[in-house]
Amino acid sequence: MKPIQVGLLGIGTVGSGVFNVLSRNQEEIRRRAGRGIEIACVADLDTARARAIVGENARVVGDAREVIANPEIDIVVELIGGYGIAKQLVLEAIAAGKHVVTANKALLAVHGTEIFKAAAEKGVVVAYEAAVAGGIPIIKALREGLAANQIQWVAGIINGTTNFILSEMRDKGLPFAEVLKEAQALGYAEADPTFDVEGVDAAHKATIMSAIAFGIPKQFDKAYIEGISKLDSVDIGYAEQLGYRIKLLGIARRRENGVELRVHPTLIPEKRLIANVEGAMNAVLVQGDAVGATLYYGKGAGAEPTASAVIADLVDVTRLHTSDPEHRVPHLAFQPDQVHDVPVLPIEEVVTSYYLRMRVEDKPGVLADITRILADSSISIEALIQKEAAEGEAHTDIIMLTHQTAEKNANAAIARIEALPVVQGKVVKLRMETL
Repeated sequence: MKPIQVGLLGIGTVGSGVFNVLSRNQEEIRRRAGRGIEIACVADLDTARARAIVGENARVVGDAREVIANPEIDIVVELIGGYGIAKQLVLEAIAAGKHVVTANKALLAVHGTEIFKAAAEKGVVVAYEAAVAGGIPIIKALREGLAANQIQWVAGIINGTTNFILSEMRDKGLPFAEVLKEAQALGYAEADPTFDVEGVDAAHKATIMSAIAFGIPKQFDKAYIEGISKLDSVDIGYAEQLGYRIKLLGIARRRENGVELRVHPTLIPEKRLIANVEGAMNAVLVQGDAVGATLYYGKGAGAEPTASAVIADLVDVTRLHTSDPEHRVPHLAFQPDQVHDVPVLPIEEVVTSYYLRMRVEDKPGVLADITRILADSSISIEALIQKEAAEGEAHTDIIMLTHQTAEKNANAAIARIEALPVVQGKVVKLRMETL
């Protein structure tokens, strides 16, 4: 059987990884897919660099639309990234009857509903395993492997840059800004790291996972996003003393009145496996009603780990190429007419536990005043540390872990605590999850 023909849009880090892995493992992939998979055409603005990568093995063009217009191309792989031209090219490829494979989490988180609708109408597949957690097959697990379950929640370390920074801050006791420079020097962080360190990248991925887990439309605009740039290494140290690690988590949780969709620094008990995921590694924990908790761990970025997911999608699409569109796995796991528009809860309605750190005057009665305010808001304390004031210091730190309460209750109590004359500055508030 003639090999299926693939057009590659963009041959940067991931694109070159796809080309290299596909070339290296060609025979193994053919045995799995049932026919060969060939990259026939590559589009990249830097045609000289693209030719240096592919040699004489594929045609190189500077215009992506040449690939889409080529009647020989069966599958278009979009590795350009971003919301702009990538969206236009994906929709044009779908309109031309091409299957699409993409690693573009930003595009799918924001425009996925429109893209999947267009693909369904045209009878083509949009595959996107590489869009979340690099080489970890979490999309396939959620869409297929856990299909028997009602997914209760998903929580993931899904950004390697922030996990590396937090690991270094904990190990070395260094401030965020210093570790960020180290991460940039090592190539873990971009020159402009905003999307990573402010949680946007993780929120894109959490949005995609929430849609698959719960059968809801993509609702990135309703996600609560809080990054790590304001996190103080002193809180990482206090968390450690209390038996917790701080990780940037993407969380999607089913509630009776809606769905939680949030990204923020989170205290996790240090005994949990996911709390011990270090460096630039990723991990996703999924709780299903039948299977319980399952953990997926591996490299979340890089040329070949991401290429692994892209090529897995190419194998899937090759197997499905001639199948009846009505009998394929739906893009969001649920049949299109069964995707329900469940509300995403505002952060004020989220119920969780909290880590609170406050700087207070070192004098009698202060702790009683603070605990009285928490009691008035029906917030109970799970653990407490009151540090000895340093010699000559008039202020000291109080650190509290609370039991579960609604965010709005915690915020109201914190406002009252900050108004006390014995409290200096703002109360540091971090959320906790037992997972």
